[in-house]
Amino acid sequence: MTPSLKITAAGLVLAVVMAGCSPPAEKKAEAPAPSPGPAVVAEANTYAFRIGQLEAVALKDGTLNLPAGNTEASPWANTAEVSALLKASGVTDDTVHLSIQPLLVKDGDRVVLIDTGAGGQMGTEGKLPASLREAGVTPAQVTDILISHAHGDHIGGLVANGALVFPNATIRLSIPEWTALQSEADMADLVRAITPNVQAFAPGSVVAPNITAVSLDGHTPGHSGYEIAQGGGRLLYIGDALHSSILSVQRPDWKNNWDADSAAAIATRQGLLERGASQNLRIYGNHFPFPGLGRFQRRDDGFVWTPEAN
Repeated sequence: MTPSLKITAAGLVLAVVMAGCSPPAEKKAEAPAPSPGPAVVAEANTYAFRIGQLEAVALKDGTLNLPAGNTEASPWANTAEVSALLKASGVTDDTVHLSIQPLLVKDGDRVVLIDTGAGGQMGTEGKLPASLREAGVTPAQVTDILISHAHGDHIGGLVANGALVFPNATIRLSIPEWTALQSEADMADLVRAITPNVQAFAPGSVVAPNITAVSLDGHTPGHSGYEIAQGGGRLLYIGDALHSSILSVQRPDWKNNWDADSAAAIATRQGLLERGASQNLRIYGNHFPFPGLGRFQRRDDGFVWTPEAN
């Protein structure tokens, strides 16, 4: 991954120049006040919306910037085709930009967080704690954490300095994903820290009021999406079934080297696009441009991503 960029802000210095003496009967005309520059708009880290009567908030955590020509950083090895599609889609820097935005769902006394971001690792900004504060939620108030899969940009925010970041939350992930995570030697410290709070579920289970796990095979052994349905509203959180709102949507048949089972992952992408377009299903793309809300639409012989206006 590319290291995060550090931006140094320069201070603004105002120089005051004193005019020389003038004859008593005359006054120098005052210089017109400088016109103000453009207003600086703070970047929003949250986006609130509803799923039926449920309150939901997109929570910005950071961004992964993957140079299209660098096969060590980008999972798409067909670099020339990737660059051409990015350029045709208006991307001018030949970079795959993947946002990271966990999803918060408030349902009565349940405060559900879907995925936990990268925890400032992998060259990301670690914005999730600030985003939660902006949403009016403390880590202690989170009651349920739903994990799509056990990659660093989805579980990195679970533990900090060896302690649970969300001490009162039940951590739910699929049984196959939990089994695979427990077998990874380099994840032993994290597994030890979260084990007391983990409740693994069978694929396809109801995991919280109004939320059902959806098996999205191919990316990891037990990769899960989450379908949230209430009061006529419906939203599908797709995890890493599709990474890029351009590449994964317009060319779902391209191999992604981050997928454990490429054939299954391709079939999952194609099935999601078909279902999403035919049902006009509202989608939440964890890595799509913030805030990740939109729909898949048919275009010619394929599909495109249409974000919701915000």
